[in-house]
Amino acid sequence: MDGAAARIDELRVLIDHHDQRYHVDDAPEIPDADYDALLAELRALEAEHPDLVTPGSPTQRAGAPARSTFAEVAHRVPMRSLDNAFDVDELRAWTERVLRRLGDDAPPVAWACELKFDGLAVSLRYEDGVLVQAATRGDGRVGEDVTANVRTIDDVPDRLADGAPPVVEVRGEVYMGLTAFAELNAAQEQAGEKTYVNPRNTAAGSLRQKDAAVTATRDLSFWAYQLGEVVDGPEQDSHLGTLAWLDALGLPVDAHRARFDDVDDVVAHVATVEAARHDLDYEIDGVVVKVDDLALQDELGFTARAPRWAIAYKLPPEERTTRLLDIEVSIGPGGQATPFARLEPVFVGGSTVAAATLHNADQVAAKDVRPGDVVVVRKAGDVIPEVLRPVLAERSADSVPWTFPTDCPACGGPLVRPEGEAATFCANHACPRQVRGRIEHFASRGAMDLEGFGEQRVDLFVSEGLLVDVAGVFALDYDRIAAWDGFGETSVENLRRAVDAARDRPLGRLLFGLRIPHVGTTVADVLASAFGHLDALVVADVEAIEAVEGLGPIIATSVHGWLREERNADLLDRLRTAGVCLEAAEAAGGDEVEPVLAGMSVVVTGTLSSRSRDEAKAAIVARGGKSPGSVSAKTTALVAGEGGGSKLAKAEDLGVPVLDEAAFERLLATGELPA
Repeated sequence: MDGAAARIDELRVLIDHHDQRYHVDDAPEIPDADYDALLAELRALEAEHPDLVTPGSPTQRAGAPARSTFAEVAHRVPMRSLDNAFDVDELRAWTERVLRRLGDDAPPVAWACELKFDGLAVSLRYEDGVLVQAATRGDGRVGEDVTANVRTIDDVPDRLADGAPPVVEVRGEVYMGLTAFAELNAAQEQAGEKTYVNPRNTAAGSLRQKDAAVTATRDLSFWAYQLGEVVDGPEQDSHLGTLAWLDALGLPVDAHRARFDDVDDVVAHVATVEAARHDLDYEIDGVVVKVDDLALQDELGFTARAPRWAIAYKLPPEERTTRLLDIEVSIGPGGQATPFARLEPVFVGGSTVAAATLHNADQVAAKDVRPGDVVVVRKAGDVIPEVLRPVLAERSADSVPWTFPTDCPACGGPLVRPEGEAATFCANHACPRQVRGRIEHFASRGAMDLEGFGEQRVDLFVSEGLLVDVAGVFALDYDRIAAWDGFGETSVENLRRAVDAARDRPLGRLLFGLRIPHVGTTVADVLASAFGHLDALVVADVEAIEAVEGLGPIIATSVHGWLREERNADLLDRLRTAGVCLEAAEAAGGDEVEPVLAGMSVVVTGTLSSRSRDEAKAAIVARGGKSPGSVSAKTTALVAGEGGGSKLAKAEDLGVPVLDEAAFERLLATGELPA
């Protein structure tokens, strides 16, 4: 579990970095296929360890950071996400929570049901009836200005019907219909161009085109489903009433909406939608259920990330059969050899699937899937596709069970499976895939944050013998790099500056960047805070490390053993010689803080505006507190930023105090919880 948590932390850092490079910097470092592989690995691990899933994970969040090519738009009313229900029992449980919260004296609750469209959420702002701005959801608080692109969508009126108020903000979904998607791909094929994967991603990419003329060729559509800010508009008392009003103003509102007074009717409606989902000319992935009465919505309010008066019922996963072409093994940065299935491409769960994880050797054996089998593949929402089982009636008579290879596919070295472990590893520390992975991780944003060390460049540096380990980053031969094609004077100077800046990263970042087994960002910060300097950690015995609050024997043994391996000791000496900072952030800054949180356990969830989550956890630990990853009865308080999710619900159930950012800052300063 500790190893999975560390790897999940690593993957999230890598994916966040590549999201930044793609969406914000408009300079992706890796091709889409490589990014998808990172996301697929994260989804597989989260599926195997659902208790490690967090609302802020790349697999959970909606939208994306704003691109540098679009101006930022601050939403006057936040565009919140929706909580999900994945089965009827969860849907019924949500309705029961709503009724309990409203109390026995509340009027009867009516439920409004709408389709959950699979597209891109946007906000349209009309002033005096004229469209003046369109923005994507972004992170819910700040989105992208895509006004010019949205104006090309035929469904979106430039001017509303007479009687529009001075300001009306409309939330809705930009999507690409299935017919439009098929026609676009047919045109791509005829032109000899690459076809698109699915309507949702194609719609998102089309809306974010730099040239609105390109967007205009993509035949996008729009459905309105919610009001945002309204100034001097007519009084409304129901959600479905607002949709009828939007329809009267000339906005497109989907006709598949209904109102029910009984939860049993809601459940029946969901089943009807599921049965007819493929009869629509656009993709849906669920049904949104809302409390129809707007006064009751106000009474119910919001959590940090979602309204309490609405939920998205996600339609059950779809299953399809396809041919398992081969079982291959990938080598991760830590040497872990992970089997995965190469599949005959199949459209399932809203996307074309050509690969699926098989986790480890035991999973392959338990499912007894073999190359050549026809297999059942399941894709549930955004979760990585999964091979469920073989269709035995289709199995060839000469089929034989698959056996795990004994040699590494990357370097040819031996693959070994430690006793008592499910994972298999490449035993060659110098395996080029491992070397590349260690350097990529070391350069990632959550570690040393080395700008310009993307996967392609790291691959080049390793292939050319310029780098053999992470210490070599600080001894690059810039003259040699300058002689290569694609490296001008400016790019080489930027590389030099990035390396120089990385020397000043605090000890916690360095420890995380070294990929010590079982050491994720939180453990790295705890170690840095406890020992203050790398030299103190190096000379500490296992007992001293284990004595640190929040650490246990597995982590202590791992850290102690790693530091005493000869090659690692040599690596640290070279980093020391290179002038890399070996002090904790507090020690390096000379600032001392009082242990005002001693004995407290403070959990952080969601996105904070003033600090990153890692910085918030470090601040808690620096003041003597603990910052575990989950809420329990022993939790002192939960700090909830935007997108808090399931931890908020658990905190409410357990009676754990929930703090906003202002209360959190007071807690850090005084150690006192609000009254």
